[in-house]
Amino acid sequence: METNNISNGQQKDEKLWKLAKKRAEFKKYLLTYLVINAFLWGFWLFNSYRHGDFSFPWPAFVSLGWGVGLAFSYIGAYSGYKESLTEKEYNKLINKN
Repeated sequence: METNNISNGQQKDEKLWKLAKKRAEFKKYLLTYLVINAFLWGFWLFNSYRHGDFSFPWPAFVSLGWGVGLAFSYIGAYSGYKESLTEKEYNKLINKN
């Protein structure tokens, strides 16, 4: 198991560090998604109200398309990582024999 030094003298596990980075990146990605989508929906609502026409909610395309990417990012960050899944399958195979 690879470890690196941290500033306070503790050791860190490389696999956990990578997982922590993925989760931190997902949280930044989620915040960006929420802020940008709130702006787009607010812009649409403001203009629709001004013109009296609420017929075509174009921000839905952005929200849905970007939401798919966000879902994949969530899966990558919180459902385990490839090495972990491989190790689990390997252990299952060893225990079967």
